[in-house]
Amino acid sequence: MASPPPTAERSPDHDDYALERVPASARYSWFSVATQRFGQLSALAQFLLGATLGLGMSFWDAVLAITLGSVLLEIVTILIGVAGMREGLSTSVLARWCGFGSKGSAVIGAIIALSLIGWFGVQNAVFAEGLHSLAGGLPVWAWALLGGAAVTAIVVFGFGSMAWTAYVTVPAFLVLAAISVIAELSRHSIGELVSAPPPGEPLSLAAGATIVAGGFIVGAVMTPDMTRFNRSVGDVVKQTLVGVTLGEYVVGLIGVLLAQAAKTSDVVMIITGTSGVIGTVVLVASILKINDWNLYSSSLGLVNVIDVLFRRRLGRATVTLVVGGIGAVLSAAGILSSFVPMLMLIGVLIPPVAGIMIAEYFVVRAWRGDLDESRARGALPDHAPDWVPASLIAWIAAAAVGHFVTAGIPAVNSLAVGFAVYAVIGKLGYVRRSTPLSDTKAAGVPAPATE
Repeated sequence: MASPPPTAERSPDHDDYALERVPASARYSWFSVATQRFGQLSALAQFLLGATLGLGMSFWDAVLAITLGSVLLEIVTILIGVAGMREGLSTSVLARWCGFGSKGSAVIGAIIALSLIGWFGVQNAVFAEGLHSLAGGLPVWAWALLGGAAVTAIVVFGFGSMAWTAYVTVPAFLVLAAISVIAELSRHSIGELVSAPPPGEPLSLAAGATIVAGGFIVGAVMTPDMTRFNRSVGDVVKQTLVGVTLGEYVVGLIGVLLAQAAKTSDVVMIITGTSGVIGTVVLVASILKINDWNLYSSSLGLVNVIDVLFRRRLGRATVTLVVGGIGAVLSAAGILSSFVPMLMLIGVLIPPVAGIMIAEYFVVRAWRGDLDESRARGALPDHAPDWVPASLIAWIAAAAVGHFVTAGIPAVNSLAVGFAVYAVIGKLGYVRRSTPLSDTKAAGVPAPATE
């Protein structure tokens, strides 16, 4: 299940079809993909998210907040994931024919890369500080370099290597984290925790749902990077329901109970606080199974940027080595933590991308004919628009709403506005197949062998 059939075509130089359609022969079982999706949603950050809800909400209010946030995430993830599965394309490449055009997709790729490289470095710094605290031995900067090198080595070998990593790290994380969780919760009555009032400052239902939906909305936008390896719409639906439901409910609600029990949102210390091997493995497993996707999606975005802007095709593995090395060095230098506010601001620009892409692919469909025709022959469309003015208008309006409007769920607000504005402009006939057009063949994107 962790690898394609023996006859599967392999993309050269571990490129993972970064600028091509993933052929049917290189697709994976839904369980292989679902394990990685669940790995993204079963992490220390998810325990912390649940604890934040538990500190300010009753258990059942937290259940409702998780339900609202999860449903929104599942709808977005399934829709954009289905587009990625059908076309076999990454988010940034798919965006060329999903509302943004060639140059617009380069902007998206750059934003994705900048955001995820930053978070790769921040997560790597957390990994280094945690290992230094738990295991000692090396200075923090040395742990940062080792951690960055380990994740980079995994990602260089592509999706298959990441699948095997998830097979090891997801069970290890869940089993060993459960030891710490059970030890803490066994000292309390679960019935009393479920019925107890929130121990901290009250949190509204809207704020709770915002935390849930906003916590993974960037991951939802990146879904095509993952679902392009799925085999069917059913696979996308199954893995989304399993990953989001188990990740949000099981891990999130455990975080709620931990916060109720410990009267604090700092539950990460409870889980990793076990000294020695258990705490160390929990921390390593948690970071590895998330940070590999930060690096993977950022490298896919950069490959698209270089292809569009410089007409040069660089291998994904090569880009991964460079980006991973830069991220590791910056985290070792300890300077990336100061960029977190900027990363949060950049994050405002990402949710509308999903709304616009979904609107184009399922509603406006200006380039669906090109995608359908080229998919039948296992290639990319011969041409893509440079820019789509409608998407720029929708993107700016949506980002402004997400940044300035605090009512409701900002990330979802911006996604919804991006969808609505683009859909309305498109249905009014203002999304046109305008020139100039970018020739994808000239940009160095060969057609893969027909599936």
